[in-house]
Amino acid sequence: MLEDAREQAVRVLVVDDQRLMRDGIASLLSIQDGIKVVGTAASGQEALERALALRPDVILMDVRMPMMDGVAATGRVRRQLPSCQVLMLTTFDDEEYVIDALRAGACGYLLKNIPAPDLARAVHTAHRGIYQLDPAVAGKIVASLAHSTKPVPSPPDPAVMSNVPDLTGREIEVLRLIAQGATNREIALSLVISEGTVKNHISNILSRLGLRDRTQAAIYARENGLL
Repeated sequence: MLEDAREQAVRVLVVDDQRLMRDGIASLLSIQDGIKVVGTAASGQEALERALALRPDVILMDVRMPMMDGVAATGRVRRQLPSCQVLMLTTFDDEEYVIDALRAGACGYLLKNIPAPDLARAVHTAHRGIYQLDPAVAGKIVASLAHSTKPVPSPPDPAVMSNVPDLTGREIEVLRLIAQGATNREIALSLVISEGTVKNHISNILSRLGLRDRTQAAIYARENGLL
């Protein structure tokens, strides 16, 4: 029975260029229920090689590393091992790193000050393919998007609407306000609709665009010229 439980555990590869940090994370995770650390790596290149050899379920990936950084390694892992989820775990909360990592295929971006039990839960969540961001990281992205744009969007023109043909004009307005960091209440006041209607619009937006949450929606809006 014990062997069966170990076989069902989430197989994790820990990647970090600092040996003390790498070994510490691996040790902490190895005593968590339902997790089996199958190996470690000290660079993006080594991470790719070890991932191909060990076939982990989840990789905890640092960002800044020699030979190949974590973002580049994430892209290559996701192309060659699409069933393997990559969860960024780093001290760097720069917006550019976060967006680049998500574009490369990471299913989340966490900071290293996360408690061990929470990290273990994050590993299981990543294994299920559920997207997750450290709250501080998500807040910085939304704030950055909000400060770079006007507080209220103008009505979308035909050129903008052609970028997202699956959405209605009102849904595009909601999406643009989400990208500016507006709350549901603020969106409702701006568009003179109820908060319940706002929630319905957001649910439709996420479903039609295949997005998981408001942060992904904000990134999508920026990448598709809605701001």
